[in-house]
Amino acid sequence: MVRRDLLVQMLKRLLEDTWVIQQQGAGYYSCIPLARRYNKLLGQARNLLSEDGLIETFEEFSDSDPRDPSDKSKIVQGIRVEIGQLISLLESMDDNGNDKKSADTGGEESKPE
Repeated sequence: MVRRDLLVQMLKRLLEDTWVIQQQGAGYYSCIPLARRYNKLLGQARNLLSEDGLIETFEEFSDSDPRDPSDKSKIVQGIRVEIGQLISLLESMDDNGNDKKSADTGGEESKPE
């Protein structure tokens, strides 16, 4: 299995884990483990996609745990959104970190007509 595919599988599992925490009441649990794991996986994605500017649109989450339950819930929700976007980015890349669509067209991006 390609490293990118492994990373996508780990992100999907983390997405499931965040869903479970969110369903159980994310505001009452620490969001630090989720933020730390996301940050580590984001670092791995950056290593794979160092040439792609879109990876720079992702930011790490702070590993401080807010006291307010609603703030914790917002962090978990934010992590879920970012994971979904990161999965989409990784799945759109080929094994070499290039955009699959432009690789299929010989390096030229197709333009809508």
